[in-house]
Amino acid sequence: MQKQRCSWSTSSEKYLKYHDEEWGVPCHDDKMLFEMLCLEGQQAGLSWITILNKRENYRNLFADFHPEALIEFSDDLLNEILKNPGIIRNKLKVYSIRSNAFAYFKVNEEFGSFDKYIWSFVNGKTIQNQRKTMSEVPAQTKESLVMSKDLKKRGFKFVGATICYAYMQAVGMVNDHMADCFRY
Repeated sequence: MQKQRCSWSTSSEKYLKYHDEEWGVPCHDDKMLFEMLCLEGQQAGLSWITILNKRENYRNLFADFHPEALIEFSDDLLNEILKNPGIIRNKLKVYSIRSNAFAYFKVNEEFGSFDKYIWSFVNGKTIQNQRKTMSEVPAQTKESLVMSKDLKKRGFKFVGATICYAYMQAVGMVNDHMADCFRY
């Protein structure tokens, strides 16, 4: 018997694997939370499969998203990276990864960990939705709007409310698997 899955996940093997193993799983690892925030920002205006297909290139070019390495990236290095066809070659997006690393350290200083900060927007626990159809899933919520405003205030880039909601779904802050999905 075939497992029931969210309809968006069945269009490719990469989506299937991402859906089954990663999407919506509560993440509390600071580096992975940072990486996913940066990658969601790279997605702006594009499909997530585009980013999934380029994720390893991003990891290779951006020091596996280690913030302590990223703050050392020079403009010259970022401009070199911009020439690589294995990523989204948008200057603002590429430069945002470095500026997000600086903001990440400020958050860690204030809150003790990025995990503690980011999960505070959902009071430390996953919001359990009970969606029956994809049309019920909003593009943003009041929580993602509050998160977006706060991230921007702290210097993060490419963190609009819609990007923040996609991020919240990806790292398991909200459960938006369809109610009939085996991952629900």
